[in-house]
Amino acid sequence: MKLHHRIDGPADAPLLVLGPSLGTTMDVWRPQLPALNGSWRVLRYDLPGHGGSLPAASGFTVEDLAAAVLDLVEDERFAVGGISLGGAVAGTIALLAGHRVRKLVLVCTSARFGEPGPWLGRAALVRGKGMAALVPVLRDRWFTPGFDGRWVLDMAAEADAKSYAACCEAIAAFDLTGRLGEVAAPTLVVAGADDPATPLDHALTLARGIPGAFLTVVPNASHLANVERPDAVTTALVGHLTGDYRTAYGDSPPPPAAETGPDRLAAGMRTRREVLGDAHVDRAVAATTDFTRDFQEFITRYAWDEIWNRPGLDRRTRSCVTLTALVAGGHLEELAMHVRAALRNGLTRDEVKEVLLQAAVYCGVPAANAAFAVARRTLAEIDAEGL
Repeated sequence: MKLHHRIDGPADAPLLVLGPSLGTTMDVWRPQLPALNGSWRVLRYDLPGHGGSLPAASGFTVEDLAAAVLDLVEDERFAVGGISLGGAVAGTIALLAGHRVRKLVLVCTSARFGEPGPWLGRAALVRGKGMAALVPVLRDRWFTPGFDGRWVLDMAAEADAKSYAACCEAIAAFDLTGRLGEVAAPTLVVAGADDPATPLDHALTLARGIPGAFLTVVPNASHLANVERPDAVTTALVGHLTGDYRTAYGDSPPPPAAETGPDRLAAGMRTRREVLGDAHVDRAVAATTDFTRDFQEFITRYAWDEIWNRPGLDRRTRSCVTLTALVAGGHLEELAMHVRAALRNGLTRDEVKEVLLQAAVYCGVPAANAAFAVARRTLAEIDAEGL
């Protein structure tokens, strides 16, 4: 398999390899090129039957695509990234040639793109009716309502249907979930907050599974976040590649690994999810901005790992303490969240009531009265949700 490719940038600059999403060409990276070409030698490639690459003569796997990309690269170290299928190829390259990969960038992609059935169904659709049958569907998956991405949609209309179908079949068989821990390259995961194709939980799987990975969630962006919100994605990409964390992650660099460590952040996120639930944490992560990112990472490491994971108290007891402290401090906006957390940690409703009664004695009746109102409303919501 030989892929059409192009190299831009200074001949003596370090190499950066970028892969496109399924249905697009190398030009999907056009919004990022001006910021990259001055410092990197950027190699972009087309998938089989897309852009300038010849149609596929037979079926192939994502690993085959990764091997074909590696054939384009001289014997040197390089950074690699990709969008969607291109991200899957980049992640596979990081496993096949990890000793050569400087940095890894995974944009709106996944370790596993869902069950095989829908992908095999899409392959059958385009084989039978051509790409014209799919383009209207792609508009809603690639962009949020109102965004004009016709120049990208035109790429899909021109793709070879049989090659597109072969890519769908490769995606159907793709699964790196069990190997994420083997990725050694410093990794940036970029997610579109409104992406239906690779939702936020796919990005969280990557960020939790790859040691030390950073996650950037781009608000008001769907699957092609780098096209729809180019400034946000370019800023994160350049910052990660250059190591300028003031650019990528806010004004302050991540604390040194010796003090905080990716393991502590991952452990804190795991506990946060176990106590508060995935839905709440997903919303918090999706709402994270450059302004709030440092604080979110701080509470994940400090509160949810250093404190909640200490062995001195079990989680039931910590929930009792937390409920009491929130009543005492009048932090009713967080009380509802921790009533739910207390139930997840094994307290019964009667035990929550006893905690609030105890708080009435030591924190004051007015404070407990307000807390009972919040708890009563929260329990009613839980009943309505059928939980």
